[in-house]
Amino acid sequence: MSAFTAVDVIRTKRDGGVLSDGQIDWVVDAYTKGLVADEQMSALAMAILLRGMSAPEIARWTAAMIASGERLDLSPVTRPTVDKHSTGGVGDKITLPLTPLVAACGAAVPQLSGRGLGHTGGTLDKLESIPGWRAALSNDEFIAQLRDVGAVICAAGDALAPADRKLYALRDVTGTVEAIPLIASSIMSKKIAEGTGALVLDVKVGSGAFMKNVDDARELARTMVELGKAHGVRTVALLTDMSTPLGLAVGNAVEVTESLEVLAGGGPADVVELTLALAREMLDAAGLPDADPAAALRDGRAMDAWRTMIRAQGGDPDAPMPAANEVEVVRATDDGYIAGIDAYAIGVAAWRLGAGRARKEDPVSVPAGVVLHKRPGDPVRVGEPLYELRAEHAERIPAALAEADRAVRIAPAAPAAAPLVIERIG
Repeated sequence: MSAFTAVDVIRTKRDGGVLSDGQIDWVVDAYTKGLVADEQMSALAMAILLRGMSAPEIARWTAAMIASGERLDLSPVTRPTVDKHSTGGVGDKITLPLTPLVAACGAAVPQLSGRGLGHTGGTLDKLESIPGWRAALSNDEFIAQLRDVGAVICAAGDALAPADRKLYALRDVTGTVEAIPLIASSIMSKKIAEGTGALVLDVKVGSGAFMKNVDDARELARTMVELGKAHGVRTVALLTDMSTPLGLAVGNAVEVTESLEVLAGGGPADVVELTLALAREMLDAAGLPDADPAAALRDGRAMDAWRTMIRAQGGDPDAPMPAANEVEVVRATDDGYIAGIDAYAIGVAAWRLGAGRARKEDPVSVPAGVVLHKRPGDPVRVGEPLYELRAEHAERIPAALAEADRAVRIAPAAPAAAPLVIERIG
């Protein structure tokens, strides 16, 4: 007979109390094993959202999530290991060029990634635009590729933090996704369990991010940095702007194409800026502060690492990206300057076109998405293209057009430039 019950744990947090180590260990383990019902964990998650958790509670909750499954041993990998995690945004394809770039500079990047949901894109969905590429690797395949190639992007295995997988699905349907203790423990339990030696966090803030204001983003970043350090993982976070989409492409195949432009030494300035900023943080955290990621983009080493990584997972790096059957070009009706492009509205438009999903089991359209022709601050004249909507089926265009129509603002004067990297925490 257990010393704890789900109802007592729920009441403790509902009434503003502090959960004991024993309560936390028990409820996470019992929920993973199916001994605590979904409706009970839903109640506890809502209590945590409303009442919060102390730093020791969050640390213990994270440890219990890690203990619910296996922890990978990356000791066969001789290079220093460092990973990156983004809290998600619109047009955020940074993982694609960043992972091979950091590998080309001497580190090993064990990148466990996810799929998109709602207005935010998923790295695995983007990479599956490449014919033959596979997201599912066994632990042995994962470690072997990390050792031999230095870069791997794949799905997390079922045995890695299984408590998080159950709880994440529950939070998504119970209005508790925004709970900072649960966000932090969800992200960090998987990253710590994967065995990386260092971690750089890209915490997005703005209309296209889960964190809408800087104070919430800062709290989340600090919480995760402290969790990483407490578990022996060198951790640093950057707060970055997600009020405007990253780059010009939002979708799956279109974002792969833009990532290849970056790896070839070109690409949109903001994507290059953030890729290099995160690469420098990752290399410094991995003990390689003298590496020059900008040089690795210029001289082709990053592209070589990309091609090797894609081939290692069965993909054809030379395969053309599929094109959309339907393209709707939207043009400016005023002269002026682009005053802003709302990331959330563009993300929802891409979702309406088929690039995203409403439920985890939904399929995504590979060629669907939004391609911007202008960025904030750019001059524009009547009749010039602002953006284009791409879809496999014409019936998807009107709903996407309705969302995107309010995204682009034109003003008589150019707006003041806003920094992409807002703050560093670590």
